[in-house]
Parts: sequence; structure tokens; C-alpha cells
Amino acid sequence: MSNEVRDARRATGAGGEELAARFLERQGWSVVARNWRCRGGELDLIATDPDGVLVFCEVKTRRGLGYGDPLEAITYDKVRRLRALAAEYLRSQDRPAARVRLDAVGVMLRRDGSGAVTHVRGIDA
Repeated sequence: MSNEVRDARRATGAGGEELAARFLERQGWSVVARNWRCRGGELDLIATDPDGVLVFCEVKTRRGLGYGDPLEAITYDKVRRLRALAAEYLRSQDRPAARVRLDAVGVMLRRDGSGAVTHVRGIDA
């Protein structure tokens, strides 16, 4: 993969994560962390919903439907990895979270930089 393609993919992902974060904040959520990394991988967004639930959000972004809907990319194996990463994040914190959840956010970017956001609460393997 060329550097140009790699950079375009990163830009698409970053744009989608920004739109997803703004979408959640408009719904009254507080973003706790973006792109939290550990040896096992990365969590795109960690946020607290208005009910106080700590939510780990996987964000998938597309510029078209050539590879399907963004949310179709979240497989059983991906959800398992997200669970493990969420557990690692919780272990790294000083205070335990009483309630946690895994959500998915699909973003379809438009040419003008705006996007259509789909939020699915409570994804599970």
C-alpha cells in the first residue's frame, strides 16, 4: 500500500471519528478519550452517556458503499477484541466504572466533509 493511500485512509478514519465525537456530544455525551492505545490495539472513542454509562465506541467510516455499509465491518472477532481492549482500559483506570457498554458508530462521509452518522447501542458478539 502506498503512502498516499495510507494517508487517505487515515484522513477518512480521523474525519469519521471527529464527526462521531461531535454527534455524541450533541446528544449530551462527554468524550473521555480518543484513540486510546495499548499493546492489544486501539479504542476509537470512550465516552460517558447522559445516564453515566461508560461507553466504548467503535467508529467505522466509509466514503461510499463500494465496500458495504460501515457497520458491516464490525465482525464477531472485532467485538471480541473490543471487549478485551475495554477490559484493559478499565484495568488501567484508578476508579472502576459501574456500568459499561460497547457501541458502534457508522459514518458515511460526503464529498463536502459532512457525513451521515448511524449509532448502534449495545453491540455484542
